[in-house]
Amino acid sequence: MNIFVLMKRTFDTEEKVQIKNNAIVQDGVEYIINPYDEYAIEEAIRLRDEHGGEVTVLTVGPQEAEKELRTALAMGADKAILVDDAGLNADEHTIATILAAILKDKSYDLILGGNVSVDNGAGQVAVRVAELLEIPQVTTITKLELEGNKATVERDVEGDTEIIEVSLPALFTAQQGLNEPRYPSLPGIMKAKKKPLERITPADLGLSAEAIQAQTTVLSYQPPAAREAGRILEGELDQQVKDLVRLLREEAKVV
Repeated sequence: MNIFVLMKRTFDTEEKVQIKNNAIVQDGVEYIINPYDEYAIEEAIRLRDEHGGEVTVLTVGPQEAEKELRTALAMGADKAILVDDAGLNADEHTIATILAAILKDKSYDLILGGNVSVDNGAGQVAVRVAELLEIPQVTTITKLELEGNKATVERDVEGDTEIIEVSLPALFTAQQGLNEPRYPSLPGIMKAKKKPLERITPADLGLSAEAIQAQTTVLSYQPPAAREAGRILEGELDQQVKDLVRLLREEAKVV
């Protein structure tokens, strides 16, 4: 079974994002594997171990993204491919077009990715890839079982669970709850140094600048509005409840 995982390099979730001159400051920032992509990597490794085959992790990013790919290899993936995005003004269309160009000539049974990235939360790249490859897709899955050329998945839908059966090959995006991603072991880290990591450019894929030109433009970056200080209610419990209801109705206007 050949499984490909779409991975993104994102800010560490502990980082404080700073904006300067209408751009996100990246100097000195720590990067990690997008947390939702970790679920996809873990699931791919588990399925490979159960059914045999190979796991390849793909990313489009700077050369520094090798660190995150090596982490995925240390977790247990077999191969990695890094597409250098130097000089690209990339958006979701750009990334999806590049990833689909890699995959169109590959033999695969499953493609996995994270539901969203924690930096922009667009959730577009994986589903765009599925559309370009013309294969079935199911998003936000929390369970995945394989039997022959069929996959049965469970996904979150408005506080409920939906069960879907899909023919393979297919693409799935992982949601929290699908599994518990493993930490790379010391032997895994040592093995990862020798595992194959292919570096290519969009030109190597025969993609023209026009084909991967961004279709969207970011006009500005703004930090979220500062949160107002909370209010502590005083007095007897009954009075606090009355005050709370009044404030929710008159000030917050949510009841």
